[in-house]
Parts: sequence; structure tokens; C-alpha cells
Amino acid sequence: MTTSAHPARHLFVTIPVADLERSKAFFAALGFTFDPNFSGETAACMVVGEQARVMLGSHETFAQYSHRPMADPTTHALALFSFNVQTREEVDTVAAAALAAGGVEADGPEDHGFMYSRSFFDLDGHGWQVMWMNPADARQGAAEFVVAAQ
Repeated sequence: MTTSAHPARHLFVTIPVADLERSKAFFAALGFTFDPNFSGETAACMVVGEQARVMLGSHETFAQYSHRPMADPTTHALALFSFNVQTREEVDTVAAAALAAGGVEADGPEDHGFMYSRSFFDLDGHGWQVMWMNPADARQGAAEFVVAAQ
């Protein structure tokens, strides 16, 4: 619940990228846009949703904020970034765009009936999952579908 005393929180996730312009082109090919108010020569603010942003930061910029050594995402998985789309077909369209833009498929399609997803690694090895959830099932509660599938 959002009140004036507790405004909605905005999520900003920062990930390191080796080549900012190349990464921006990759994610633009997937349909993402960038907020110029929070972008510059060493970082770009990718709009994921109304209250969620992914900051693509050069290695140098990332190091200024992380205060810990960067893990190599090609050998260590620290996170899986998931985002939803509006249709099952769009899952395949976005995944195909990721692969065409230089991404690497992580797994084949996963179909759980109520949810359909595909996973890929971006140009820097970060794991992403694009998914669609049946709106009727989401309203009913996906937990019962997960339990039933086990």
C-alpha cells in the first residue's frame, strides 16, 4: 500500500558491462528504452517498468559503487534478472531478439502451463529470464499450480 507517508519505492539494479554502447544496443533490440536523465558516458538507465530500472554501468563506474570486487558473470551466477511480457508469443520474440543480438540461450523454453519462460545470457554473461504468466492463473494464485506440478 502506498501512502503519502510511504511513497512507492523505485528499484535501481546496477550491473557491470564491458562495452556500454554495445550493451545499450543489445537491450534496445529487446525493446527496452533508456532514461536520458540518468544516463551518460559511463552508465545508462534502462527502463524496465514504472518503478524498476537497470543501470548499465561501465566496469569503472560499477566499481565506484560496489565496494567489492566484481564477480565474473561467465563463471559465477549472482542473480537472475526476470521480466514479464504480455503474451507467450512475446516470450519467444524477445528471446529470439536476444539471441540475434549476440546473447546466448541458457535453457530451452520452460512451460509450466500457467507460466512460460525462456532464459538467456546477455553480452556480459548476466542471466536473464523473459516470462509470461497466464493472467487468470496469476489472479487465482500461481502457488497452487506450482504445488500441483510437483
